[in-house]
Amino acid sequence: MSEQKTEETAGLVARLDALDRLPGSTALRVRSYDLLAAGPGTKVVDVGCGAGRAVAELAERGAKALGMDPDEHMIAIARSRWPEADFHLADAYELPLPDTSVHAYRADKVFHELADPARALAEARRVLAPGGRIVLVGQDWDTLVIDSDDPALTRTIVHARADLVSSPRAARRYRNLLLDAGFDDVTAEIRTDVFTGPEMLPLLTGLSRAARSAGAVTSEQADRWLTEQRARAETDRLFLALPMFIAAATAPR
Repeated sequence: MSEQKTEETAGLVARLDALDRLPGSTALRVRSYDLLAAGPGTKVVDVGCGAGRAVAELAERGAKALGMDPDEHMIAIARSRWPEADFHLADAYELPLPDTSVHAYRADKVFHELADPARALAEARRVLAPGGRIVLVGQDWDTLVIDSDDPALTRTIVHARADLVSSPRAARRYRNLLLDAGFDDVTAEIRTDVFTGPEMLPLLTGLSRAARSAGAVTSEQADRWLTEQRARAETDRLFLALPMFIAAATAPR
């Protein structure tokens, strides 16, 4: 793996760690585990497991949790953090699991990265036992609510960043995707966290840089927008609302 890729992964892990420690993120993970009905003896696959926190937390509930991620460096980090857990290098389209071999399937902040979410759900159907549970969690990249003195520029930046994501609106499609894949008992809900402090500045920095790199805004516009957001954070005037979508369903019996 190249040094640049290693640094990018390390940066991503640091950002995810910071988000995972927020109270809203903790509550969201717990909600996903409850929707999975993940308890003692339940075999759960966490697809796109990243650094492995959810796998470890599911194991604490007594579930037999398997973590899958296509990033070799992520898997190495997960194994170093949770040496007793079970991690595998695999992507959402081809899971190294037999048919109908797991009771629950979880994917958190994954489906927006997939060019073909329907194909991933077909694979989920394959590995889930009849009556098994599936839970999808993620953000809609077009639905970030950010207060700014320049709303038009903010919209341009948010949408430009969204356009760089493989499936930026996958989260709003969770319910229909699950129905189209033949799942039963499909439910959907939204939990929105509001951030007013500097913890979201790395996300806002990434938005402005991505929009500038895409040519959607000039360097001057990106810098001006980010300067405003930093000033807002310093004066307790930053406002960012981040809706997180959760969908759950049952594999046909």
